[in-house]
Amino acid sequence: MALLMKGNEAIAEAAIQAGCRLFYGYPITPSTEIPEYMAKKMKAVGGTYLQAESEVAAIYMVFGAGAVGERVMTGTSSPGFSLMQEGLSYLFAAEIPCVIVDVMRGGPGLGGLGPTQADYFQLTKGGGHGDYHAIVIAPASVQEMVDLTKEAFDLADYYRNLVIIAVDGILGQMMEPVEFPPYEGRTLEAKTWAASGAEGRPKNNVISYYLTPEIGEVENKRWGDKMSLIKENEQHFVEYEMDDADYAFVAFGTSARITETAVDMLREEGIKVGLYRPVTLWPFPEKGLLARVNQIKGWMSIELSAGQMVEDVKLVINGQAPVSFYGRQGGMTPEPEEVVAAFKAQLLGGVQA
Repeated sequence: MALLMKGNEAIAEAAIQAGCRLFYGYPITPSTEIPEYMAKKMKAVGGTYLQAESEVAAIYMVFGAGAVGERVMTGTSSPGFSLMQEGLSYLFAAEIPCVIVDVMRGGPGLGGLGPTQADYFQLTKGGGHGDYHAIVIAPASVQEMVDLTKEAFDLADYYRNLVIIAVDGILGQMMEPVEFPPYEGRTLEAKTWAASGAEGRPKNNVISYYLTPEIGEVENKRWGDKMSLIKENEQHFVEYEMDDADYAFVAFGTSARITETAVDMLREEGIKVGLYRPVTLWPFPEKGLLARVNQIKGWMSIELSAGQMVEDVKLVINGQAPVSFYGRQGGMTPEPEEVVAAFKAQLLGGVQA
């Protein structure tokens, strides 16, 4: 049976169904419905909700809960996500699985409450110190929020890595019909590494600190091997009208929904355009782009930012076709007509088809 749910609430319910029983967070618009929902529901399922005194405190509470093997989540928005960056680096180094939801809003600084995708660099390039990556997944509908949140917990446990669910303020606040089908999930190993009591076995240490650079290098190389494995196995994307396309947009989240309409409008004019939608922002799904390199005459990245993902698109295309960009900032979102006009001006040279 389909339920009409707000995106933030759907993420929270999906997390509970995925076995999350611990949530630590600090309310911040436009993500506040996540902790609100957890505050209402956690006790009924035998879990715990705790409002931390800050986002810094929340992320280290996540560290402690994940270190003992519990499924744990926090949710925040862009300024709060910035405060968590040191903790994310520590979580990676200690290989503690957890899920973080970032409902992006305007910036820099305090910014505004309108939706953006301007956390892309922070999400995909590490954010904190050191050589590391979180797995970053970007749903484009409330139903995908449900499905990908459940997958996020399995990904976190499977790779012993932090997983970030990246949504903008529109997706977090919008309401759509959603279903919660049974989730079969991945085959996961027991968490024999967890610091969950050492009776009958040697104690486990969950640490990220190494006194010698030789050991530090060995560990960094091992983490690098894990990142390479994730990059090989977890590139996910969705294509729309790409089979016969001469040109293609690249967009995720709300931008992709707007751009899909622009594709339909251009198709009505006889212009063969498609949409390539990354579902994983890291690893960036370069395999699908590379498969289209010999087909597509020009690419355009559509973002709610000054242009961040476009840099990854350019790296993959590597000069084999023009790569253009159109975006809105500060909480503003483009109309499909704006996307169409930008496409014609930049990739068709202003020539009407």
